[in-house]
Amino acid sequence: MVHPKIMDVINFDVCTACGACVSACPAGAITMGKAAEIRDPDNLELYTQGAAPNVCEGCLTCSRICPVVDGYYEDEFANVRSFLAAKSNIAGQDGGVTSAIARSLLRQGEIDCVVGITMNEKWETELELFTNAEDVEKAKGTKYTYDSVLSALRDPFNEYEKIAVIGVPCQAHGARLISENVNDKIVLIIGLLCMESFYHDVMQEKIIPEIVGVNIADVKKMDFGKGKFWAYTKDGEEHSVKIAEVAPHARNPCHHCNDYTSVFADISVGSVGTPDGWNCVLLRTDAGEKYFKMVESELEFMEDPKPGMGLIEKLAKMKHDNNSEHYLEVCEKFSFDDGGFR
Repeated sequence: MVHPKIMDVINFDVCTACGACVSACPAGAITMGKAAEIRDPDNLELYTQGAAPNVCEGCLTCSRICPVVDGYYEDEFANVRSFLAAKSNIAGQDGGVTSAIARSLLRQGEIDCVVGITMNEKWETELELFTNAEDVEKAKGTKYTYDSVLSALRDPFNEYEKIAVIGVPCQAHGARLISENVNDKIVLIIGLLCMESFYHDVMQEKIIPEIVGVNIADVKKMDFGKGKFWAYTKDGEEHSVKIAEVAPHARNPCHHCNDYTSVFADISVGSVGTPDGWNCVLLRTDAGEKYFKMVESELEFMEDPKPGMGLIEKLAKMKHDNNSEHYLEVCEKFSFDDGGFR
C-alpha cells in the first residue's frame, strides 16, 4: 500500500483534525469522529467503506491538502493588504463581523452555503450547513472548542457551486489547499485569529468546572484577554484565571501550530487590536477585497483602531516562539521533507 504522508502527521499526533482529507478523499476512505480521534489506517472497523488498503486508491490527495504537510510561513503578515476595525448589528463575540459577512453574502446570492458551529446551553456544539441567511446568527459567538469544519463539506461539494468556509488557521489552510489542488468551489475563506483550541470534554469537564470553578451551563460567554481566560456567567459575574493555567490543556496539535492570523484566508477576523465590541479585519487577497466590498454597507468602521496591528503582531510572535521548535522537532521524525517553514 502507498504510504500517505499524512500518516506521519497522524502517528506523531500533530494532525490538526481540520477535516480537509475527509471531504476531499475521492475514495471516501477517511472518516473522523466528533472528537477527531486518531485513526489507524489498518483498522478495519474505522472505515465506513472498509479498510484503507481496500479503499485507498493511492492518489495521495490527502497529503496534498494537509496543512501540517504543507508547512507554515515565517512571515504571516506578508500578504496583509489592509487592516481595519469593523462591527455589525449582530450581537456576536465582539463585532459580529464574521456572521455579518456570511449573512449578507447569502442574502445577495454570492455564496450558496457556509458551515457554521451551533451550540446548546451546555456548550455542546454541532456542525450545521447554512443556506438561509437568517440562520447564520445561530452560529454567532466564539466557542473555543474544536470541530472539524472541513469534514462537513463532502456533500456540499456535490450539491453547491459557491461555498464559503469559516475556520481557525488550520482549517483556513486546509481550505486553501483544497481550493488550489482539488476543488474550486470554495470561493471565500474567512479565517479566525486563534492561539489555541480545546477538546469539548476538556473544556466541559476540566477547564470550566475545575480551573475556573463555575457550572458550564451558567456560562454565557468565554474570552481570552489581558493575559487571562474569562468566563462570563448569566448572573452578570466575571470569572477569570491566568492563561497559563488553561494553555497546557489545549489540543496537542495546537502546540505545534505556527499560524495565528489565518495567513491562508481571504479575510481574517479576530477580537484583537481593536476596542471592545469591535473586530479586527485583515484583507489578504483579491477575493477577500471583492467580497468584503459587497458587505461594507452593513458594517460600521473605525479608522486607525487601537491598540492596533502591533498587538496582533506581538501575539503572533508569541505563538511562533512557543511552537516553532516543537513543530521542527516533529518534522525531523517525518519520513518526508515537505514540512517546515517557507
